[in-house]
Amino acid sequence: MNTTPLVYERSIASAALAVQTICRTVAILFSSAAILTLSGCAVFQQRVDLKKVPIVSIQATQANGPGIAPGDKSPLVVTVVQPDGKALTTEGKGHGTVRWKDLAVSSTVAAVNTKGVLTLPGDPRVSEGQLPHVSITVPSHPDVHAAELDVPLRYDRNYSVSFSGAPGSSGSDGMNGADGSSGSMGSLDPEHPSAGGNGTDGTNGTDGGNGDNGSDGPPVRVLVALRQAASGPLLQVSVSSGQTQKLFLVDPHGGSITITSAGGAGGSGGRGGRGGRGGSGGIGSPSGSSGSDGLSGRDGMDGWPGKGGPIFVTYDPGAKPYVGAIQLRNPSGPPPVIKEAPIGPLW
Repeated sequence: MNTTPLVYERSIASAALAVQTICRTVAILFSSAAILTLSGCAVFQQRVDLKKVPIVSIQATQANGPGIAPGDKSPLVVTVVQPDGKALTTEGKGHGTVRWKDLAVSSTVAAVNTKGVLTLPGDPRVSEGQLPHVSITVPSHPDVHAAELDVPLRYDRNYSVSFSGAPGSSGSDGMNGADGSSGSMGSLDPEHPSAGGNGTDGTNGTDGGNGDNGSDGPPVRVLVALRQAASGPLLQVSVSSGQTQKLFLVDPHGGSITITSAGGAGGSGGRGGRGGRGGSGGIGSPSGSSGSDGLSGRDGMDGWPGKGGPIFVTYDPGAKPYVGAIQLRNPSGPPPVIKEAPIGPLW
């Protein structure tokens, strides 16, 4: 029976299916490209040269909402408006095409880097009672009014400060055992056979040293005073250990501070030395026996972590209703010592 027509029909069907597959793949690729274009994917966006773009106004906002706290970073977004109402935004958090290097940014109290990120110093004394301000202009369009932005101060953040003891030293690794020697060669001559010598045993590896224990956390002293502000009560908090002191302003309605004195991590145990390999038996008639491998040394034990250090807290009577905003952590350490006593302003 002639099967040529059937084979021919199958070939045509296979070719048609291949063409359909290619067409679907091309359609998916074009569809994906269209989605990326519509979504404003920064990878495929060409940056705008503001010198060639007419502008009627600019405005600035904070990407993560208004306000900044000591120690915070807040990315800015600048929007440039063209005469036809089309808006262009900055690169970075603005996901736009306007380059930050084409803008001139000045600020007071807080600092702005070249990528449009606003940073407020962590020491609350630097900014307390002041209002950070940002001014942004387009040098290529001096006739356009600057974008002015006042940034309110906020203290409703979850702060944390941690001190820890020194970690324990790691144990030393054990020494590897020596390999055994191979046995001497015998003879395989049928007329004059001789046995091969036995291989010697490998020596044992030595044990790894134990890791040292971590040291206990250092003593931490905390002072808490009340500061009445226009927005409501604030807690002045001083946290010190040794020569280190850190200051905080905390809004107890939404903010908190966690203070930790942790023990240092225990040192890791050293690895046990590898046992030496037994020497191979010498070839002969009969061949010698191979030596036994030496035993590997035991790994050393990890050191224990240190205990949390003592924490001493003194708060002003006026701050008593808000001391719940202060959390203390000293794992396995002694109970914190907390007392009430008059405390004046900390700064």
